[in-house]
Amino acid sequence: MRRYLFHRLLGMIVVIFLVLTIAFVLVRLAPGDPASLMLGPDATPGEVEALRIRLGLDRSMIAQYLTFLGDALQGDLGQSLFYNQPVTTVLAGRAEPTIFLALFSLIVALVIATPIGIWAAYRHGSVLDQASITTAMLAASVPSFLTGLVFQRYLATDLGWFPASGYGGAGAGFGDRMWHLVLPSITLGITNSALILRFTRASMLDILGEDYVRTARAKGMSERRVVLRHALKNAGIPIITVIGLTFALLVSGAVVTERVFNLPGMGNLVVNAVLRRDYPVIQGTLIIVAGLYVLVNLATDLLYLAVDKRVKY
Repeated sequence: MRRYLFHRLLGMIVVIFLVLTIAFVLVRLAPGDPASLMLGPDATPGEVEALRIRLGLDRSMIAQYLTFLGDALQGDLGQSLFYNQPVTTVLAGRAEPTIFLALFSLIVALVIATPIGIWAAYRHGSVLDQASITTAMLAASVPSFLTGLVFQRYLATDLGWFPASGYGGAGAGFGDRMWHLVLPSITLGITNSALILRFTRASMLDILGEDYVRTARAKGMSERRVVLRHALKNAGIPIITVIGLTFALLVSGAVVTERVFNLPGMGNLVVNAVLRRDYPVIQGTLIIVAGLYVLVNLATDLLYLAVDKRVKY
């Protein structure tokens, strides 16, 4: 186990290093000068050049990269060019809505997908099974922004059940902020439930055809115990894998939903940073998301031990 964790940690370091390098190169390949964008069209060439020197943009790419890499290794992701604050401070201020949106969306997806996937596999070939597959395909095909706009129109504007947009106000309490996330979470949860549903159904179908399941039935065990204790437990590994990947995707892929519902999350922050050529914020977000992916993958692998004691590292 220790050897496995050691190799995984080495792999994490390599991945983060590659992400640092790719993020640095990609953001600087984008057209546009951050200094010109910050000062506006009325700035003189001298003012633009003075700002470039102050920001360190006049140095060579190699010098900028070495400085960026050294600072990142010390936990310093740089200073935002637009907010004039440390990138870590800017990201921390936008992390709450994104993290809770991803968490609530995952809960919604699990509530929808897990029971339907199990029942569809148990009733393989039935009308419910075919309907679940069709519904999953439809949920995966409809863009999240369209689902969000429909929910905004009918559930928020017409019926008034949920806030249409925003994240509460400046003095909003925790409960009020979470209430503003309910409708976006339902939107994202429905869209991402399709993948979990299909994996749950496929995994359960494989397990329900195994010999030990037929043996359990032959011994007179109830169908509920056979399905939930024997089949679902042994089908848990691929389901856990897709749940972990879905959570990571929700954190990094909630940009459209945040824009539709005007949430001050990391997705909105990245979009604005790209438009403003705020290099440090773009780089910092990419690093955080990559680190999250690596940690989620590691946590998912470790959860295998809790689900199936036969797993050995």
